[in-house]
Amino acid sequence: MVLAQLGGSISRALAQMSNATVVDEKVIAECLNEISRALLQSDVQFKMVRDMQSNIRRIVDLESLAAGANKRRIIQQAVFSELCNMLDPGKPAFTPKKAKPSVIMFVGLQGSGKTTTCTKYAYYHQQKGFKPSLVCADTFRAGAFDQLKQNATKAKIPFYGSYMESDPVKIAVEGVERFRQEKSDLIIVDTSGRHKQEAALFEEMRQVAEATKPDLVIFVMDGSIGQAAFDQAHAFKQSASVGAVIITKMDGHAKGGGALSAVAATKSPVIFIGTGEHIDEFEVFDVKPFVSRLLGMGDLSGLMNKIQDVMPAEQQPELLQKLAEGTFTLRILYEQFQNLLKMGPIGQVFSMFPGFSSELMPKGSDKESQAKIKRYMTIMDSMTDAELDSTNPKLMSESRIIRIARGSGRLVRDVMDMLEEYKKLAKMWSKMKLKIPKNGDMSAMTRNMNANSMSKVIPPHMLKQMGGIGGLQSLMKQFGGGKDISKMLGGMGDGN
Repeated sequence: MVLAQLGGSISRALAQMSNATVVDEKVIAECLNEISRALLQSDVQFKMVRDMQSNIRRIVDLESLAAGANKRRIIQQAVFSELCNMLDPGKPAFTPKKAKPSVIMFVGLQGSGKTTTCTKYAYYHQQKGFKPSLVCADTFRAGAFDQLKQNATKAKIPFYGSYMESDPVKIAVEGVERFRQEKSDLIIVDTSGRHKQEAALFEEMRQVAEATKPDLVIFVMDGSIGQAAFDQAHAFKQSASVGAVIITKMDGHAKGGGALSAVAATKSPVIFIGTGEHIDEFEVFDVKPFVSRLLGMGDLSGLMNKIQDVMPAEQQPELLQKLAEGTFTLRILYEQFQNLLKMGPIGQVFSMFPGFSSELMPKGSDKESQAKIKRYMTIMDSMTDAELDSTNPKLMSESRIIRIARGSGRLVRDVMDMLEEYKKLAKMWSKMKLKIPKNGDMSAMTRNMNANSMSKVIPPHMLKQMGGIGGLQSLMKQFGGGKDISKMLGGMGDGN
C-alpha cells in the first residue's frame, strides 16, 4: 500500500490517544508529536508539518471546548482535515470528455517513468470507453519510441512516432493531426526528458506546447526522490504551465510524503499515482478517500464502485438480494474471488476496508494473496453444486472434506483453512441488515447502510476511535445519512 509506514504510524498515534483514560494537554501533545515525527520521517516539509500542528492546536483548544464534547473525535477530525488540506490544492484538473478531442502533454525528467505512465493513462481511459492514442515526441532518449511502441502495442492503443525525424515539434504536430483525423478523443503526447532540469528541456517543452496547444500538461514525478521534488515541481509548473501531476514509483517507498506535500505546495492537483510496473497498477488520486485509507478508515464507496466495474450487471440484483437476506454461500465467495482478481492489486482493494492496516500487506504479499485465492478457487472447483449452494456448515463432513482435498490435489488442511475463511465472512454478512436499492445499484447499497449495520463489520478498535456507535451515528447524521459512505468516513475533517 502507498505510504504504508506513514499511515501505520499516524493510526497508532490516534489509537494510543483513544486508549488514554483522560484526554488532556499531555495526551494531545504526545499524539501530535508522534504524527509530526511520522510526517517528517516520510520527508514531508518541516514548514508544512509545523503549520499543520499549529492548525490542529488552534482547533483542539481544550479550554474552549464545551463540556461533554468528544475530544477524541474532534482531534481525529482535525488531523483528517489538515492532512486533506495538505494534499488538496483546492482546484480540479482538466477532465477529458468522450467524443471531444483532447490533447494531453506529458512532461518530466528522464527516469521518472513518463513513457510507461503515458500508456497507463491511455489504458485507464480506454477501459472507460475513450479512444486514446499515443504520440512519441521524445527524440532525445535512444529507444524512447521503441518503448512507447512496445507498450502501446501490448495495450492495443494506436501510436505515432518516427525513427528518422529529429524535430520533436514536427512529430508532435503530425501525430496530433493524424489522430484528430482518425477521431481519437484523447491524444497523448510524450515529450523528451533530461537527467536534470536544464534550459534546453524547458525550451523544447515550450515549443511542443505552443505547436500542439494541449488542453492539459501533466508533470510526471518520481515519488521516491523525497524533498527534491519541490524544486522539480515548481520549475516544471513555471516553464510548462503544469495543470496536473502524476506521481510514480509509490509502491513501497516510505519517503513518498515529500513528493505528495511538494506537489500540493505548488497548487497542482495530483490526479493519479503509479503503484507498480504493470499497466493496471495505476490508481486515481482522490484526496479524501486516499487519506481515509491512509488512516485505516477504508473507502467502502470506492470498493463498491470497483465491484460494480467488474461484476456483470445481471448478477448485481441477485447478489444484493442474497446479501440482504444474510445469505453468503461458497458459490457467492467463488464469484467474488473471480471479481477480486479482476480489480487490480489486492493490497489496493483490501485498503478500502475500514480497519485495514496497510502494514499488514508487506511488499510482495500481493502475489501470495493472489496465489491463496486461486488455491481456494481450485478447492471449490472440486465441490458439488449442493456444497457450493449450502448455507449449512454441518454439510461439510470429514468424508466430504477428504474427497474435496483429493479432487483438488490439495491437503486436507488447505480445505479446512478455506472453510474457516468462508465461515468468518458468512458470519460477518449475517450481521449486516442491508436495504436493497430499487434500481439494484451497488453503490446505493453503501448509502443505505445504517450505523447499527456498519458497527457490526467495523473492527472494534476503529469503532472506538470513532467514539463508539454513538459517534458513528452522529457522523452519519452529520453527512445526511443518505450520502456516500466514503464521504461519511472520508469527510470526517470537514468540520461542518
